[in-house]
Amino acid sequence: MKSQDSKNEKDNSSTGKWVATVSLLSFILSIVFSFIATETVNILPIPIAILVLLLVIALGILFDMISMAVNYAEEKEFHSKASRKLDGAKTSIKLIRNAPKLSSICADVIGDVCGIISGAVGTIIALKITERYNLPINMQVIISALVASLTIGGKAGFKLVAQAHSNKIVDRFTKVLGIFSFKKKDK
Repeated sequence: MKSQDSKNEKDNSSTGKWVATVSLLSFILSIVFSFIATETVNILPIPIAILVLLLVIALGILFDMISMAVNYAEEKEFHSKASRKLDGAKTSIKLIRNAPKLSSICADVIGDVCGIISGAVGTIIALKITERYNLPINMQVIISALVASLTIGGKAGFKLVAQAHSNKIVDRFTKVLGIFSFKKKDK
């Protein structure tokens, strides 16, 4: 009975540390990226600012899709690839085994930070459009609705893609990670 209580305390401590880490990471990323995005968008022409906004939305959708893919991916396919010593197979297995944490980083940290930034960037664009064209209507409401519909629709559509092609997505994500890795290839 004591060993079970000890295990539960360890699990709770580990969970608490994870939540604190994710919260701190979200806070720092939100400050850094919000500052960079809003300061950059303030000086950009409206068409380029709109492209930045679309890029931020797409990034949020992409990481949400990756989050879903690691949860749906089948580890056994990557064991087969690992036995044939294919690049990235072992890393893919690690990602799948750590799907809850990776999902939290991809969807909750990166995806949500992108959502916050897209809202801020959309607001700046709305103000720029309203001021430049001296519009009597509140463009912020319209642009906020467009940002929300693109984000929600994109995430809904790409969740279906993640379900249907989860193994391919994990495999490609692992290859991208491999580009940025300074460790020896996992053959």
